[in-house]
Amino acid sequence: MTAYVVLRDHPIKKGTKGPMIEVDALAEKEGGYDAQGESTVNTLKEGDKISLHDAIAAIMIPSANNVARLLARWDAGSEEAFVKKMNAAAKELGMTKTTYTDPSGLTASTVSTAQDQVKLGEQLVEIPALMKITVLPEWTDPSGKKWRNWNELVPFDGALGIKTGSTTKAGGNLLFAAHKKVGETDQLIVGAVLAQYKTPILGTAVAASKDAMIATQDLLQSRTVVKKGDVVGRVDDGLGGTTPVVATKDVAVVGWSGLTVKLELSDGGRPIPHTAAPGTPVGSLTVGEGASQVKVPVAVQGELAEPGFGAKLTRIG
Repeated sequence: MTAYVVLRDHPIKKGTKGPMIEVDALAEKEGGYDAQGESTVNTLKEGDKISLHDAIAAIMIPSANNVARLLARWDAGSEEAFVKKMNAAAKELGMTKTTYTDPSGLTASTVSTAQDQVKLGEQLVEIPALMKITVLPEWTDPSGKKWRNWNELVPFDGALGIKTGSTTKAGGNLLFAAHKKVGETDQLIVGAVLAQYKTPILGTAVAASKDAMIATQDLLQSRTVVKKGDVVGRVDDGLGGTTPVVATKDVAVVGWSGLTVKLELSDGGRPIPHTAAPGTPVGSLTVGEGASQVKVPVAVQGELAEPGFGAKLTRIG
C-alpha cells in the first residue's frame, strides 16, 4: 500500500527514475535495525540521494522498512499523516477488513485479509513502473550492493511479483501476479496466500502461491459468448414499437468454466436517432469486467423508423 499511495501521487514517467529523495538521519539509523532481524537497506547514509524508482525497489525487493518510513515522511510530512492516506486508500478500494498503523506493515496492529490484498494487487498491476520492479530477480542499490527478490516465483512461468512478507506471528505471505496469453489477449492473474506457518514459512507461501497460479492459468480459456448478429437488446420508441439491436462482431471473453459473465448495453453517451437505416451503430455492448472486459459496437437490425401519426394519436388518447 505504501508503494501504491506514493506512485499514485508521484507517478514515475517512462524512461525516468522519478524525483530524488534525500536520506535523513532516521532512515540511516533505522538501516541498522537489520542487526535486530528487521528487513532494512543498511547502505543508505544521511545526506545521500535515492531516486523514487530505487526507493520503491528497496521496499518491494528487500522489504526495506527504513525506506518505507522514509517514503512516508517524504510524501506526507510525517509517518502518521501518511498512514491516514493509506487507510483512506484502503477505504476507496473497498478493503473493508484492512487497517494500516505504520508505513512498513511491520506492526502487529497492521492487519488485512487475502481478499483485500487481491483488491490492492489489482491496482498495483496497472502501474507499469512498479511491475518493472517486482519482476526483477534482484535489485542493485545505489552503493552497488545486490539484494535478491525473495519471491521465488519470479521469473517462473509468467510471474510478475508482487510482494512477500513474513514474521513469526504473521507467518509467510505472498501477494502475487502473473500473466497468461489466452488467444489474442494477455490476462493478468492476481492472488494472495497468507498465514503460512510450516517451515520455511516464506517458502511454504511461495509454493502454495505457485500451485494457485498454475491452476488458475490452466483454467483460463477463451469462449465466444456473443456472435455477430445476435440480438442483444431493443430500441423502444416509447409508443409500443421496438427495433432489435445486434452485435456487430463476435465477442470472445476469457474466463473459466461456470463463470458468470456480465453484459451491459449502453448508448455510448449519445442520443439514439429517431430514424436509422439497418446496420446503423446506436451504442455498445460491454462484456466482462476490469482489465478483461471487451466492448463492441451494436447496431439496429432493421430500419429504425419514427412512430407514425396514428401511433401518436393512440398514445395521446
